[in-house]
Amino acid sequence: MHDHDDMLARETAVDRVLALREEFLPTRPTERVPLDAIGGRVLAESIIADSDAPAHSHATMDGFAFDASETYPFTLREGEVFPESDPGDLASGQAARVATGAPVPRGATAVIKREDATVEDGDLVAGPDVTAGTYVYERGSNFRAGEELFSPGERLGPKDAILLGDLGRETVAVYEPFSVGVVATGTEIHEGVSSDLDSAMLQGLVSAWDHEATYEGSAPDDYERVKGLIADTASAHDVVVTTGGTSVGHKDHVVRALADLGEVLFHRVRVRPGKPIAVARLPDHDAVAIAIPGKPLGAHTIATLVARPFFTGDASLPTVEATLARDVGLGPSGFDYVVPVVLDASAGASADGGCPEAMPLGHVDSPLSVYDETFDPSVLSSSTRATRADGVVVTDEPLSAGDTVRVVPYAALE
Repeated sequence: MHDHDDMLARETAVDRVLALREEFLPTRPTERVPLDAIGGRVLAESIIADSDAPAHSHATMDGFAFDASETYPFTLREGEVFPESDPGDLASGQAARVATGAPVPRGATAVIKREDATVEDGDLVAGPDVTAGTYVYERGSNFRAGEELFSPGERLGPKDAILLGDLGRETVAVYEPFSVGVVATGTEIHEGVSSDLDSAMLQGLVSAWDHEATYEGSAPDDYERVKGLIADTASAHDVVVTTGGTSVGHKDHVVRALADLGEVLFHRVRVRPGKPIAVARLPDHDAVAIAIPGKPLGAHTIATLVARPFFTGDASLPTVEATLARDVGLGPSGFDYVVPVVLDASAGASADGGCPEAMPLGHVDSPLSVYDETFDPSVLSSSTRATRADGVVVTDEPLSAGDTVRVVPYAALE
């Protein structure tokens, strides 16, 4: 009987994975890339503003600029201020015509829209009462000189090119993507008796997380063969991702091999399905190993919930609200149960005005009949059809039909 007391909570396991990432990243080579190539790349430098932005306050509407502490009427200054103009100074009691994006004249604190203004005989005689800052993009409100706006280790997206460009950056230093070797274990896989359903999925996840994944073959249930394949893969790659052989059976050799090759940081997490994950340092190879259990749905579940933060630096689980369609009972307490669900927006709309309905995929009333009322992660973990779910509900307590649940869409994990 294997004691469950040594299992980590999911949050603790994720914290250890993130700490390992922080330790591992600074050892990686870096390169400089242009802003159109930063999507998915991990920043290797701190980005600090060297000036205030905007350098001048700007109008955000076509209209009239003046000091909001003064009252109508205002004498209109000749001309109009455009984005390329020097705005000049505004005397007391004056207003200036300004175009959208134009710098606000010095002395002006607010802008009113052109269509809200009343102009008679060269004077701005009436308009709405406004406070300082109305329709003004104020100097330094975007960022200040000396402010750190990006930190090393952040995973960048295309939108970040906007701010980086405003900071005057044409290139940034990023870490090279991880080279990841994926290996399968199990005699039935190695001899072709059973299909390898995990390796392509794991390669795809690694690629979706913007790293480079290569399949490096399989090993039968022989300790020396398993250890040798892991060692060879670690010599050729930064990260080894194994599938299968992570439990405690007499043919499960992966975790013992990792312990002999380096240091196992943890083995088994309180998540069902997917609990027998292991993560290890392999210092002699300057590599990291992540051992994923073999059942397909469990492999995907634990890879996305626990391994993903190592590759992306992001442990968040964005969710959408849904109404649960059926009761879902749970097994032993102390675990995070990851329940696949199918979302039906039309059913939800008729039931509560817009919140989609979440049908547990695997429930006897769903298209995949695996369990009646008590969630069965062991059987469901082997189901390939369960991957047709739209997302998962992560819960440590039983759920009832009609409950509002938070669904993590698969798109947020992959």
